Amino acid sequence: MGTVHRSSGFIALPARVLWDVLVDPERLPRWQPFVVSAALRDPVALGARLDWMPDLRAAWIHRRFAAPATVAEFVPERSLAISQPEPAGTTVLRWTLTPRDGGTVVEQTVTADGVSGPFFGRLVARRFAADADTALARLAMLAGPPRAEDPLHVVIAGGTGALGRRVAADLVRRGHAVTILTRSIRADVPYPQVTWDGRTVGAWAAVLDAPNTAVINLAGKLVDCRPTAANIAALTASRVDATRALVDAARGRGVRRWVQASTTAIWSDAGERRCTEDTPLPEPGLPQMTGVARAWEEAAADADTAHLTVLRTSIVLDTDSPAMAKMVGVTRAFLGGSLGDGRQWFSWIHRDDWLAIVRAGLGIEPGVVLPDGVVVAAAPHPVRNADLMAALRRHLHRPAAPPTPAPMLALGAIGMRSDPALGLTGRHATSTVLPGAGFAFRYPELDGALSDLF
Repeated sequence: MGTVHRSSGFIALPARVLWDVLVDPERLPRWQPFVVSAALRDPVALGARLDWMPDLRAAWIHRRFAAPATVAEFVPERSLAISQPEPAGTTVLRWTLTPRDGGTVVEQTVTADGVSGPFFGRLVARRFAADADTALARLAMLAGPPRAEDPLHVVIAGGTGALGRRVAADLVRRGHAVTILTRSIRADVPYPQVTWDGRTVGAWAAVLDAPNTAVINLAGKLVDCRPTAANIAALTASRVDATRALVDAARGRGVRRWVQASTTAIWSDAGERRCTEDTPLPEPGLPQMTGVARAWEEAAADADTAHLTVLRTSIVLDTDSPAMAKMVGVTRAFLGGSLGDGRQWFSWIHRDDWLAIVRAGLGIEPGVVLPDGVVVAAAPHPVRNADLMAALRRHLHRPAAPPTPAPMLALGAIGMRSDPALGLTGRHATSTVLPGAGFAFRYPELDGALSDLF
């Protein structure tokens, strides 16, 4: 087995509708940005040849020397695979369609095999698989678009970050409309975008006037920085200012639902205490954790909405997230030992479960009725840091690695302009609200979650 990139997503359209787009390679560039052009040499069928051009600086080499790709698998309305011969290897792009819940689960797998697999895995397969959620949303819009029975218009602040892109694509594929609030328009975002400054109410507020409007507020500066007074102030301002602007803009506009981001780091370093929605906050707590998150939640407390859900989210296991990328990077570099004594708790959640909880907060997850207020978005089985790193090494096929002593981590954090507390502190956070609301985790155990990602 060579380099494999796998992703999947639900689309609220029948398989036959999606199949019509999949088997038309000339439409591939319209939903897969890595493909500049594609054209069949033969009628589409098993063995058909096609020419395609990747979005690479060295695309002229592909144009001049590459053999045509071929249709290697063709099962109508079920699966399609395209095989591209490479020097000393093969890159295979495969889609499978599985009917489910009145729609279709589309799985995309990109595999680079052979001696050249590692090289083409980085050059082609990884680029093809990048931001697959958004690519599948483009596919849905091109084939449909889907339309939910009672569609929401969801305004997402922070919609260009890793989680924001995930949730926007998920909602569009399920037939809801999204508008992204952003400081600058991005060409790689295929949904309506409206500019704002993240601080003041302006013309952008009109996006809240649409019927059935909901808000998801994820806006905020990335937390991985030195815990200086200036940085903590910037972390707080980026969250509080944006939240206050949204709250002010929403007054009197009839916002139906509001999902407000927060973090389980609001409990700072909780030691052996078991944290749930009712656990009191520490006084005063770490300023870069409790101090930032408490102010963030307080800024949303007066939101004019029929339903407010505050998501205290743990570390989201997602290959596109900065936190996950850092853990995977050090593990692949054979440095995946525990941090400090390794006994600090690590609360986590798989990205698909996080998306389902967000949908529940929006009132669109079947069978789940969330009460208003705080919800801990964390899987029911936290692990120790040592167990986390051991699991990552297993799934990434790396040997045991020595631990990183706390003083060494603190010293390294200075050079990396990071906060050692992010790795050395922890908390055992789980939800008592979610089980009572009818929510069932798809990935309750860490090994199952990592198996899906790797």
